[in-house]
Parts: sequence; structure tokens; C-alpha cells
Amino acid sequence: MLLRHARSLLFLPASNARAIAKARTLPCDLVILDLEDAVPDDRKDEALAHAVDAVAEGFGGRLVAVRINIEGTPWHGREMVAVKGSAADYVVLPKAENPKQVKDVFSVCQKPVIAMIESAAGVMAAPAIAAVEGCAALFMGNNDLRQDLGIPPSVGREGLALSLQSVILAARAAGIAVFDGVFNRLDDEAGFEAECAAGHGLGFDGKTLIHPSQVPVANQVFGPDPQAVADARRLIEAVTGGAERFEGRMVEGMHVAEAKALIARAEAVGE
Repeated sequence: MLLRHARSLLFLPASNARAIAKARTLPCDLVILDLEDAVPDDRKDEALAHAVDAVAEGFGGRLVAVRINIEGTPWHGREMVAVKGSAADYVVLPKAENPKQVKDVFSVCQKPVIAMIESAAGVMAAPAIAAVEGCAALFMGNNDLRQDLGIPPSVGREGLALSLQSVILAARAAGIAVFDGVFNRLDDEAGFEAECAAGHGLGFDGKTLIHPSQVPVANQVFGPDPQAVADARRLIEAVTGGAERFEGRMVEGMHVAEAKALIARAEAVGE
């Protein structure tokens, strides 16, 4: 599967063998083995060893990434070296705020970098970060971004709207994937589905997740609608070129390209 087709990106602590084993049974599109926030300092080295072993064993064909610790921490350098020698598909860089950080990680790891945008500085630098060689995708770190912007955690996402759309614009201009941030309230299924729908409406390709229970909803919301896929197939079969009428609406080359992209995404996720 191509990264831009991923709907569900599941974080799990690399130190948690049970969670790693369970992830191999889940329908998530990308597994992110976390060495950063989810792992206490005294277990970082253990988690790194687990991550390398886990990606060597594989996740049944699923894409897999490792989130390393930020530059300036004691673990950053050796994690990059370990990820380079691992079977991971991607490396996740937290708190990206300038293109040099991405360039340096890509240079050492020799893996495509997914850059997390978690601060005002990161949002402002997102176009430059997205355009740097080796950057495969951006995704939002909304919890840290809220804190940096001074937005209370108890309110909705209205205050994040400009940041979210700015990062989407940066990714689209660079031709890379972009993913929405996590939803923390595990017992609020309706709220999670609503946030997925809102993120999909903004243009995100998929959503980062923190619990296995969130995977099916993310896959459904960010996956191609079956009726839309059927409509796309009929459109491609019917059009002959140029602007023309199709089932009561005018279509042209742009709509054909859109239909082909939708079908490709559906085929990539097995729908």
C-alpha cells in the first residue's frame, strides 16, 4: 500500500510486546512503534530493541514506522542508527520545526520521514518541511499544538482550523500525504467519528490513532464510499473526452482524474 492511501495510523508503545502482537491482527494501514511519549525514559533502550525486532518480524504486509525521540535527547542519535538498519518503512520525527531537522534524519536513517507538526513554528515552517527531500508525509500533533497556541483542551477544534488547513495546503503543494492528529477521549465514539468526518472533509488522507477500537471507524470514514466508487467506474466507462454531460452534470478531464484516483485508493485498501 502507498502511504497516501493509508486511512488508519495506529500508535503503540514499542516497549509493549502485547500491544505489538495485537497490532498484527488489526486492520490498521500503518503501525507506528513509538519510542517517544509512550515510553518512560528508563525503558527507551529496551523499547528500541523491541522495535527493531518487531519490524524484522513484520506486521503482515502492513506499513510500519518508528517514532524516534527529538534531537537533543540522549536517545536520538542511536535511534536513528538503529532505524537505518531496521526493516521499518518510515521514521516519524516529532516536533518538526524546520527542514534541516527532516533533512538530517533522512540523511542518517535513509528512510522516508513523516514529520509531525506540533507547534506554531512547525505550522509556519510546514511548506518548507514538506518540500524537503525525504519528507514523505506530514501529520498533526494537535495536543502539543493546542498547548503551544494556548487553546484549552476542553474546547473544540475551532482554534486549530487555520493550522490544520495550513498544514494540508503545505502537504498538497509538495505532493505528499497528510494525516489528522489523535483523538484522546476513548469512550466518546460519536465524538471520534465526528472528528474523523470533519478531518476527511478538510482533506486529510487518514487519522493517527491511539487505541485499536478506533481503527474500524477511521477505515470507514477515510475509506472510499462504495457508491462513489461505483459512480467513478461508470464515469470512466462513459466519457469520451472533453467537457460532456454525465448523469445530469458536466464533467471534464479533472473529474476523470479524480475518478481514477478514487478507484486506485479503493483497490489499494481492498474495497
